[in-house]
Amino acid sequence: MLRGHRRAARLTLEQLAEVSGVSARTLSDMERGRSKGPQHRTVTALADALRLAGAEREQLVGLAREGRLRDHWTRPTGLCELPRSVDDFTGRAAELAWISELMRAESAPGAAGVGLVTGSAGLGKTTLTVRAAHVLRTDFPDGVYFLDLFGMSPRPLPAEEALSLLLRALGRAEQQMESDLEGRASSYRSLLRERRALIVLDNAASEEQVRPLLPGGGAGKALVTSRRLLAGLEGVHRLGLGPLPTLEAADLLTGILKERGASDDGQAVRQLAQLCGGLPLALRIAGNRLVSRPAWNAADLAARLTNEERRLDQLSAGDLKIATAFGLSYEQLAGSTRRVFRRLAVVPGHSFDAALAAVAGGTSTEGAWDVLDELVDLGLLQDSASGRYRFHDLVRLFARDRLREEEPESEREAVTLTLTEWLLRTATSAGRWSEPSPGLASQEEADHWLRVNVDNWMGALRHLSGAGRHAAVLDCAEAMHWFSSRWMHGPHWHELFTLGSEAAAALGDPARQAKQVNGLAWVHLVPRQDLEATLRYTAQAMELATRSGATVQIALAEHNAAGALRRLGRLDEAIAAETRAAEAFKAGGEIDPYSQCLGSLGSCLRDAGRHTEALEQYLELLALLDDDRSGMTASVVVFTRPIVLARIGECLGLLGQRPEGITKLTEAIDLMERTQLPAQQALALQTLATLLAEEDRIGESRQAYARAAQVFEAVGDAEASSRCLDLANAAP
Repeated sequence: MLRGHRRAARLTLEQLAEVSGVSARTLSDMERGRSKGPQHRTVTALADALRLAGAEREQLVGLAREGRLRDHWTRPTGLCELPRSVDDFTGRAAELAWISELMRAESAPGAAGVGLVTGSAGLGKTTLTVRAAHVLRTDFPDGVYFLDLFGMSPRPLPAEEALSLLLRALGRAEQQMESDLEGRASSYRSLLRERRALIVLDNAASEEQVRPLLPGGGAGKALVTSRRLLAGLEGVHRLGLGPLPTLEAADLLTGILKERGASDDGQAVRQLAQLCGGLPLALRIAGNRLVSRPAWNAADLAARLTNEERRLDQLSAGDLKIATAFGLSYEQLAGSTRRVFRRLAVVPGHSFDAALAAVAGGTSTEGAWDVLDELVDLGLLQDSASGRYRFHDLVRLFARDRLREEEPESEREAVTLTLTEWLLRTATSAGRWSEPSPGLASQEEADHWLRVNVDNWMGALRHLSGAGRHAAVLDCAEAMHWFSSRWMHGPHWHELFTLGSEAAAALGDPARQAKQVNGLAWVHLVPRQDLEATLRYTAQAMELATRSGATVQIALAEHNAAGALRRLGRLDEAIAAETRAAEAFKAGGEIDPYSQCLGSLGSCLRDAGRHTEALEQYLELLALLDDDRSGMTASVVVFTRPIVLARIGECLGLLGQRPEGITKLTEAIDLMERTQLPAQQALALQTLATLLAEEDRIGESRQAYARAAQVFEAVGDAEASSRCLDLANAAP
């Protein structure tokens, strides 16, 4: 009848949709008989658009009413009803849009529109899908159905029982159902092929459970949620949920707290959102606690949550408990996997790899891979493309609580000691570069390991320092001497050399303490640029070294002092101190530090305007680097060569030999890129840009300044980055 009236009015589907406000898809469903009982407001809107009156209008409205009545009597009520959506739902706009687009899209022939939403406990998978299903109701005139599959319970809902419930909800009588799983699944797919219905399958346990419940193609669609990744499901569209960003998390809390009628401090709400780690369940619990206790405010609860020992206990409100949500996933694990999970809580840093997990869990690396895959699959760990894993902050606290509850103190201490000792041994060996390291086959691997695991081995250093393992702490601090120069802007060197100095003092070894204090002098000379502090530390190192007869440390103190004096403009004192340091190192056969003194002496002469002498000094150093019989450590040669080339290029520029200087600087910058010396590379790029500008090679100069700005930004020097960016964008 609708099609006849539309054609009589000479309207296309799209034209009728435009004038009536009813979507073209809904109109198509009605004309093809897929929607036989449309809502009254839909039919009256169409009657108005078609200008129907009298008997024609009554007949169209009456047919729709009869269709609704038939649907009412043929569909059992109360089965698989969609739960209500929360009024204060906040955020997840991109995720809602993804689901809506997927569910509204036309499926390819023979393919089913199935969306799979996965994520760990507390991320709001069910809340999101229920919200989306309510939004999509009008797009599915044959019904929206919801079924909890009890995937985290000891007895997930069997597929046969799930199919029975869904078939009854779709109007199939119990007596008409097939007795076997395959028969029921076939009937179910047949019904969904012709019905525009949405099936929400919540909390799926496994591929085997959910596979028979998916549509086989046609009009019906399905949304599935699961804590597991369900990687075996084919032909589904996947959406992985993560924690809410801080702003959205704070907005969710604010929405929940509106019931209180009281105004909470915005900063306290944001702090509370951060302490909840962006987990919607934790935010819901925190908000409900505040709503149910009007005398509290957000700052009060935030203060309670700040205590990590009590945070999980505080995140409970009635029958909502964050620890219970995590516990359901934990109970799914085998005993050996649980042990590794809870022992990973002793890892000091924010992330770890399979090798470290194997040490913590007392298993092989291959076994650790299997365990980590299972933990990621259940959402108890997050992984990355780099092969590293991390806890959500609240999951880490849960793992720590399980460790305390399920393992005796002696076992916990043994695991912690084993892990921290392994970390420190590996860091010490990697720091020495030239020595073989466990699982680290090259200097590049050692360098990478130290950088990505810095939180872990620094945490181990703190732990063993507090445990009085002074020898191990001092060995590690000493091993970092050359590596600290490669990563000079790392934020932890002051703490490392302080712990090393304290360890040497506890061991009663002033010579080794002098070496650590010299490390502190270097920290304040290069990364921190606190020159007066450098001179104080060099004086302390000199006193310790003189008392113990440590001539190498006396020379190193002179070298560090010279660097500070040069930057302070006290060039004559700097040249004298650097000369004494170079002579002492050379006399003692310490070629590596001697080479560094030659370079620093060249810098002193350059700053004094003695450019020819400075160039001679740098060329002497380059000849030493090129001499295979010099006795220099290979890694020191690799580190030093690009820096010397850059200095030679700079001096050539200062002497008016700019083309030659540009060539040397370009060579140096390429080497710095390969050897990962970003701080030195940024300075060399800045010098190159200046020489290019002086040669009227303006375009190349701007490119060099822009590149220097990027590298300065990467090493955390925002002021230098901004300055270079301004020069890159300056008008000609």
